[in-house]
Amino acid sequence: MNAIEVKNISKNYFSKKSGKFAGVGKLPTLGDDSNSVPLQGLGVTFNVNKGEIFGLIGPDGAGKTTIFRILTTLILADSGTATVVGFDVVKDYKEIRKTVGYMPGRFSLYQDLTVEENLNFFATVFNTTVEENYELIKDIYVQIEPFKKRRAGKLSGGMKQKLALSCALIHKPSVLFLDEPTTGVDPVSRKEFWGMLKHLRDQGITIVVSTPYMDEASLCDRIALIQKGEFLKIDTPANIIKQYNNKLLSVKSDNMALLLKDLRSNKATSNCFAFGDKHHVSVDNEQFKTESLELFLREKGHSNIEVTEIEPTVEDCFMELSQI
Repeated sequence: MNAIEVKNISKNYFSKKSGKFAGVGKLPTLGDDSNSVPLQGLGVTFNVNKGEIFGLIGPDGAGKTTIFRILTTLILADSGTATVVGFDVVKDYKEIRKTVGYMPGRFSLYQDLTVEENLNFFATVFNTTVEENYELIKDIYVQIEPFKKRRAGKLSGGMKQKLALSCALIHKPSVLFLDEPTTGVDPVSRKEFWGMLKHLRDQGITIVVSTPYMDEASLCDRIALIQKGEFLKIDTPANIIKQYNNKLLSVKSDNMALLLKDLRSNKATSNCFAFGDKHHVSVDNEQFKTESLELFLREKGHSNIEVTEIEPTVEDCFMELSQI
């Protein structure tokens, strides 16, 4: 039995501002105007294995939080079915709430309570004690224990993150849901946090984590790339990268703004996006020579041109899939 099984789940919202529908599950419509009537959503389907770190990777508004809220029984889906550790998210919501931990995107603990008081409160809610499950949170809690008398609202971002994780773990959940847990956290704290997650996975806890940071995708066992409520691909990060069939080039010149426009106008370009101080160009012709591109750019008036063939990342794969 999988830890999580989701079949054709969809959840649709109507935006008064845009006059359009959005949500989880691809929504074909009768037209592009704001009066279009939504047809039945196709929904999303995926499974999460026991004892793995499964990542939902995508930008803000992609549908990650909606999926989390459905699986943690906070909202109902419009269609489809889902189970968490064998319990139905509708019929068995009380059992699911006992067996999962949930760390929402926003810091949601009681800011006027101290670190110690927050932890004790959440232990009491789940009819347990800090002492009973202390070994599970020990490696995390020892880092904030010196500040246990400090109010949660006065903690740094990294400390708030550790406290929220400790509170989500205090009842020893089978599945842990973490919604963008590293957003706004410094790079050192992000690295420490992922180290903690791997340690929890090794203890048999299934972890489902969402993030807009593509570099964190490689830290998951499997990932689902999601865009506008639709899954683009589900696989291991390594397999997704292997399935990138095009030649990928890193390109730079003196005029980066004009360079992006000219690269996109080239007939050989499949797609092109800005990546830091360079542009990544996908070319669907393996026989394409970098010299041909350099010649094209010189004819366009560019100077100090640098063209290098590179290996794709998960972010490159996401950008490629999102254009299909």
